[in-house]
Amino acid sequence: RNCRGNPNCLVGIGEHVWLGEIDENSFHNIDDPNYERRKKNAFVGLTNLGATCYVNTFLQMWFLNLELRQALYLCPSTCSEYVAGEGIPKDKDYEPQTICEHLQYLFALLQNSKRRYIDPSGFVKALGLDTGQQQDAQEFSKLFMSLLEDTLSKQKNPDVRNIVQKQFCGEYAYVTVCNQCGRESKLVSKFYELELNIQGHKQLTDCITEFLKEEKLEGDNRYFCETCQSKQNATRKIRLLSLPCTLNLQLMRFVFDRQTGHKKKLNTYIGFSELLDMEPFMEQKNGVYVYELSAVLIHRGVSAYSGHYIAHVKDPQTGEWYKFNDEDIDKMEGKKLQLGIEEDLAEPSKSQTRKPKCGKGTHCSRNAYMLVYRLQTREKSLTIEVPAFLQELVERDNCKFEEWCNEMAEMRKQSVARGKIKHEEVKELYKRLPAEAPYDFISLEWLQKWLDESTPPKPIDNTACLCSHGKLHPDKISIMKRISEYVADFFYRRYGGGPRLNVKALCKDCVVERCRILRLKNQLNEDYKTVTNLLKITVKGNDGFWVGKASLRSWRQLALEQLNEQDEDTEHSNGKMNGNAQNKDESNEEKREEEEELNFNEDIVCPHGDLCISENERRVVSKEAWEKLKQYFPKAPEFPNNKECCSQCKILEREGEENEALHKMMASEQKTSLQNLFHDKCRPCLGSWPQETDELYIVSQFFVEEWRKFVRRPTRCSPVSSVGNSALLCPHGGLMFTYASMTKEDSKLIALIWPSEWERIQKLFVVDHVIKITRTQAAGADPESTLYTSEPQLCPECREGLLCQQQRDLREYTQATIYIHKVVDNKKVMKDAAPELNVSSSEAEEEREENKPEGEQDPDFNQIMHAFSVAPFDQNLSIDGKILSDDTATLGSLGVIPESVILLKADEPLADYAAMDDVMQVCMPEEGFKGTGLLGH
Repeated sequence: RNCRGNPNCLVGIGEHVWLGEIDENSFHNIDDPNYERRKKNAFVGLTNLGATCYVNTFLQMWFLNLELRQALYLCPSTCSEYVAGEGIPKDKDYEPQTICEHLQYLFALLQNSKRRYIDPSGFVKALGLDTGQQQDAQEFSKLFMSLLEDTLSKQKNPDVRNIVQKQFCGEYAYVTVCNQCGRESKLVSKFYELELNIQGHKQLTDCITEFLKEEKLEGDNRYFCETCQSKQNATRKIRLLSLPCTLNLQLMRFVFDRQTGHKKKLNTYIGFSELLDMEPFMEQKNGVYVYELSAVLIHRGVSAYSGHYIAHVKDPQTGEWYKFNDEDIDKMEGKKLQLGIEEDLAEPSKSQTRKPKCGKGTHCSRNAYMLVYRLQTREKSLTIEVPAFLQELVERDNCKFEEWCNEMAEMRKQSVARGKIKHEEVKELYKRLPAEAPYDFISLEWLQKWLDESTPPKPIDNTACLCSHGKLHPDKISIMKRISEYVADFFYRRYGGGPRLNVKALCKDCVVERCRILRLKNQLNEDYKTVTNLLKITVKGNDGFWVGKASLRSWRQLALEQLNEQDEDTEHSNGKMNGNAQNKDESNEEKREEEEELNFNEDIVCPHGDLCISENERRVVSKEAWEKLKQYFPKAPEFPNNKECCSQCKILEREGEENEALHKMMASEQKTSLQNLFHDKCRPCLGSWPQETDELYIVSQFFVEEWRKFVRRPTRCSPVSSVGNSALLCPHGGLMFTYASMTKEDSKLIALIWPSEWERIQKLFVVDHVIKITRTQAAGADPESTLYTSEPQLCPECREGLLCQQQRDLREYTQATIYIHKVVDNKKVMKDAAPELNVSSSEAEEEREENKPEGEQDPDFNQIMHAFSVAPFDQNLSIDGKILSDDTATLGSLGVIPESVILLKADEPLADYAAMDDVMQVCMPEEGFKGTGLLGH
């Protein structure tokens, strides 16, 4: 480890990397380009562009369909240069125009490219697929086959035009038989794959049998027989009429779950054989219907909304099986299909069934979603040559690849050469780094960067180590290293920079100043002890001086700060040279702020610049102690102990005492006059009008509260001189409250006054407006006929405006308190009861939430998440039995007013993360391939 404070220590600065033997690969971070080269007799992979693994599996499967590949090669190209026989210009990149051309080019690259994998982005872009959205692989297969068939139908060559029908198209008939007359009706349809239900089945043949089984049409589902001319019981089934060369069997693993309302994956094991005899299922029994397995498409994962697609495909020319996993392609041992590893990748669950045993020539899978069978034939497989036009494009791409490989290899070679030169350089120079004399100082940071192989060194920069005199600062020695002049010469010749700091670079002036400050600090420690002893001596007579107690407590710290500031001024005064001019300005500003906060003995200076009158803040010290202190604070204010206090402060103190006495007297007089009002006793009430009077006066509750504060603390609070009733009146001078509202919701805003109290209030305070309520009742009349009139009268227009404003205030607010009750038990909450009563302390947690400004999306689900550790998607909020489900609504639009109580019910964690992913996906509308080229857009 390096001794950072020792400029002579050159150990542990990064040299250990260079002193031993070094592997050439450590001189570069460039991978071997040959790793990207296709191996002999290997297939070419396809890049996963984000979530396009489902596309890659079908492309690889279709590529190994030799008949389809050959037909696509026969498609004429729309490239005008090629059609004219002129070839494609070398300076122009080929851009396929149609889906067929994209497939042609991709298949040609998959066949003869030298790359380990190729990029299918042109094909994906032409289809308009979202590379970040994983789609339904089975739907993609259907839509693309339909698009390809429609595209090829325009070709003149029948071998090209009919290739999709020949390879993938079969026929079946829906046959309906009337139970009454026996009439049989057929509806013949084409199919490109058979969609087989796997739920409740264990074998592929069972799934096919269910697909073809007879269905009874009875009851409301009866069949209308044209012969009988009425609805009759009937039977319906599917009959296979003809099968294609390539039989696609779609296993319906992804089904709609009615309970959850979204798709789920069936992890049922399905057994299937490598040879499939379809004759038992055919209408005609005299054909060749033996198929052999050619591909198995796999979906890894337990969720219907996520996972990964791979394909196991059989090479039709060699009979060997390969696993296609985007860029990676693995050949299976021997010529047998191996699915065991893929089946182990699914996440286990408690209800998971064991994998059944498979016999020879059979397999079983819970992840296979498509099985592809090829009609068994003894014909030799096709030998397909890439057309000259496509081969030219492939060769051009191979040339680019070779150029890239050569460029990468050359970069590796150059990096290794530079590394070896640097290795020899470091080994030679490090031996000569230690120095006696002559020597140079150099930045430790730069020296470490020179030894760091990952960053090439920049020119030497020693400016951060300079003092105000342009020389090496003594405090910066700890971040410098002393090296020999020979090595320093080499460094400055090779890398440049500066300034160069040789043996004469150490600043003598800074060293002298540093020594002076050190001596002063030592002297300060001695003087601190002396002053401490002198403060113990009692001062007699007029020989002492006043010193602030706060200054005495911190005088040593203040003196140290002064010394440090002098040191910093010396260090940073050459800010421009050191590149720290901004830092200097900031430190000076901070220093000025500190000086404004406290200077020695200024804590006993009054605002008038004289000695303060409070003796509790100061004490007398001896003349000897003061002289010691004056050595460190020569500009400190000086007050002999016979100095008179500030005369202006004395006058103000006397006036303050007189005002306090006056306020106490006023408070006592007012309290005596209005004792019941002060203690809030014997107050009149509008709801039960007192019998002894027909008149009551009104003042604002704000006046009463402010007056009570003054009476309780007359020396701290300002006296109340007037009764401001204008706040209770509208601009027209009318009253803002009705008699009914003053008995209920507005009662908190007013205070009722007895007539006797009102006479005293008029004498004690200035009243701006008199507000009075009068009761008028006829003798012996019904109490309900009693009239209550106010003076001034109610202003109806302003009253209506006030009510509207109050309603707006309930729904438009910037700061208010909302209570959140978290229900942690599964106990039901009564809708009719108050929320506070529904949740007891053992059942709920309570959180106050300060709302954000109106207009933002409220409630703030993130605040609730942090308070209760419940994610927004797990929050179920309700108020008064109403579910708050609109995430974009505001509190006002939801009817949540201040002081409301919202109930929070948190969803329990799901059993696995995949199920949680399902829930998140369901929240998004499923659009499938809408807007893509697969639907003609």
